[in-house]
Amino acid sequence: MTSESITQPTPEQIRRAPKVLLHDHLDGGLRPATIVELADRVGYDKLPETDPDRLGVWFREAADSGSLERYLETFSHTCAVMQTREALVRVAAECAEDLAEDGVVYAEVRYAPEQHLEAGLTLEEVVEAVNEGFREGERRAHANGHRIRVGALLTAMRHAARALEIAELANRYRDSGVVGFDIAGAEAGFPPTRHLDAFEYLKRENNHFTIHAGEAFGLPSIWQALQWCGADRLGHGVRISDDIEIAEDGTVRLGRLASYVRDKRIPLEMCPTSNLQTGAASSYEEHPIGLLRKLHFRLTVNTDNRLMSGTSMSREFEHLVKAFGYTLDDMQWFTVNAMKSAFIPFDERLAMINDVIKPGYAELKSQWLFRQTATAPVAGNGAEQERN
Repeated sequence: MTSESITQPTPEQIRRAPKVLLHDHLDGGLRPATIVELADRVGYDKLPETDPDRLGVWFREAADSGSLERYLETFSHTCAVMQTREALVRVAAECAEDLAEDGVVYAEVRYAPEQHLEAGLTLEEVVEAVNEGFREGERRAHANGHRIRVGALLTAMRHAARALEIAELANRYRDSGVVGFDIAGAEAGFPPTRHLDAFEYLKRENNHFTIHAGEAFGLPSIWQALQWCGADRLGHGVRISDDIEIAEDGTVRLGRLASYVRDKRIPLEMCPTSNLQTGAASSYEEHPIGLLRKLHFRLTVNTDNRLMSGTSMSREFEHLVKAFGYTLDDMQWFTVNAMKSAFIPFDERLAMINDVIKPGYAELKSQWLFRQTATAPVAGNGAEQERN
């Protein structure tokens, strides 16, 4: 084992490392200052705070409160200021900029078009505005010396009845910035099988989709998402650990569903901080990601809602490094997993891995090596060093 493979990365190395994000909600990642400005522009007067700093604190405290009512209230405020074309373009552009600044090189950002129609926009106008914003954000990031590519995931709300309509919308825009489909919302009482028509349609169209499953409801939600609906990935999927038993002697036994998920290499979109807020995990140290990493599940690390969780990809990795002693090698493993699992063509995923991700981590490791070499004491003369 090389020295660099067992050295934990610094926060600066984590920030600079190329990262891939598959599970991030557009309406959960706004800048507080943007919310305040947009609310003033459209006359929305229900914000709990109008000072950006205090508003950011309010969002995080509401998400941490343990109250589902308060947690859901946070999204009512962000969605309220995302009802015009200009607002959607701005929020999407800032999302791409913020992710790129954090070292994210590829992201799939999801949102529910049906939640942005209150001011008269059509579903198509919502999608086109967000796509325009992502392209603008990519251009701004490039001008600032960062590289990022952002794809959109169109989300249907599982308690509503528009899943097929949104799936058809995702298919129409699949060559114009939309890379897949998702369903979100409360799992209990709203199983994914309610939307089988949407999933059957997407499979007939050879399109990609992920499903929020295994966060709050558990194994039945995961089983339905995979075996009835045919999901390509699982949004969260953290409760798959319920199907894993650890004996007193440390022996691990996987149940049939857990074995299937691991054997089929089904990607799990893990969101550690968010899972702590929703009670799916009690602490970073106890988060199932540690066990699942040891068992070689196809894991990815994600942010879920950056505003509500007060997080970023770098912060998520900082928590994992502290909790599990992860190294740059581990970070690269999670990142390559995510890129392998992205909803873009195989050759483009491979190019990102070989031309962006692996060279980025190799550069960070080489910098550590040369820094160590530069500070190492010199023993003997040059001829002796050469012979050694």
